[in-house]
Amino acid sequence: MKPIFHITPRQDWEKASSEGIYRADSLETEGFIHCSTSAQLVKVANNFFRNQKDLLLLFIDSDQVKPEIRYDSVTENEKFPHIYGALNNDAVFKVIEFEAGKNGLFELPSEIQFE
Repeated sequence: MKPIFHITPRQDWEKASSEGIYRADSLETEGFIHCSTSAQLVKVANNFFRNQKDLLLLFIDSDQVKPEIRYDSVTENEKFPHIYGALNNDAVFKVIEFEAGKNGLFELPSEIQFE
């Protein structure tokens, strides 16, 4: 299993939990972005979620994802996993609170182990 990670507002995950699938707004045209390295996770959190509250971090088993996953280049040397289609919730194996520190910045949660 190669885990990938996704940051989401709690209300979006609660809606997805009741529907059985997770959909992102840009899903049909761009897929939605996930992270597969510690640097990506911290970078995305601090660039797009700084100072936001009530966030969750989804742990996703990429082997269980039903839609297509593409590793798209964001920069010349970096690829991010994108899921093209609604994420089946049974691929999510863990959900944790994801909170910024007092300075509004995120750090890597201790529950995440990268090789």
